[in-house]
Amino acid sequence: MRVLSGIQPTGNLHLGNYLGAIRNWVRMQDEMDAGSQCFFFLADLHSITVHETREQRIRNVREMAAALIASGIDPERSVLFNQARVPAHSELTWLLNGTARMGWLNRMTQFKDKAGKHREGASVGLFVYPVLQAADVLLYQATHVPVGEDQKQHLELARDIAIKFNTDFGVDLFTLPNPIIPKETARIMSLRDGKAKMSKSDPSDMSRINLIDDDDMIMQKIRKAKTDPEPLPDNMQALEDRPEAANLVGIYAALAGMSADAVCLEFAGKGFGAFKPALADLLIAALRPIRERFEGLKADSAELDGILERGAEKARAAAAPTLAGAYEALGLMA
Repeated sequence: MRVLSGIQPTGNLHLGNYLGAIRNWVRMQDEMDAGSQCFFFLADLHSITVHETREQRIRNVREMAAALIASGIDPERSVLFNQARVPAHSELTWLLNGTARMGWLNRMTQFKDKAGKHREGASVGLFVYPVLQAADVLLYQATHVPVGEDQKQHLELARDIAIKFNTDFGVDLFTLPNPIIPKETARIMSLRDGKAKMSKSDPSDMSRINLIDDDDMIMQKIRKAKTDPEPLPDNMQALEDRPEAANLVGIYAALAGMSADAVCLEFAGKGFGAFKPALADLLIAALRPIRERFEGLKADSAELDGILERGAEKARAAAAPTLAGAYEALGLMA
């Protein structure tokens, strides 16, 4: 089993990233047997579809690496690297551009969402972004890829490209990746709107808990989180029409390792004046060690660069046979 997943290095991780994806990555890493391997990469090649300064991009890559390690990703047990250190990602993307079809890319909903009414002004990189994603996966013969709802379509495209390439050139080069949809993935919503996902793109910092927030800031954000005047019921189903309340209960459940129903039962009949301080205390206890380790790692740029380079060396070695096979199948390397 070979698992691969990536994350864009754009700003700091927030609670939604941590509870939604990163904890599952750590769990997969910890449960891997001797013959399996996890590849986790920072998608800095994907990040060029958004304008950033050179300094900002370098800083974002280092800080995201520090955040992942602080959250539990172990570079000794998993392969942690950034794409740009492995040129095979760019090379395979160009080769796969000959296999991918315009009709396939035109159906990608993420491009439509991001480009919006400014399609003609969008970068070519944003349009072919899914081909790079396919190369990311196929390059390492990944058998499984953790995906959320918004990424299923891109993994299906990777499979389509792999099937067409293998068929067109009579090879069995690319492994068809399967999705991993974790059974217990917390869906964390905004603290200001229980119907919108927690996001770093939200202009209000009060909408999210950042992993770098100090204890006082966490307490303040939870205290000001949107709720309603009703007390908590004894079961989660009763919160169906109370999205902000359901979100806070869900956060508590994910951090405490309890079911949402069990949390409701524990706080049944109590208002948010009692529940919010308990949730804030739980958040502070869980995030403080991550924040402290992150701050220590962030201060040592040379060590972070070394970790990423060592990971990239492993990634380059793992990617080389697949890239060579693609060149050979295309008749570009005799």
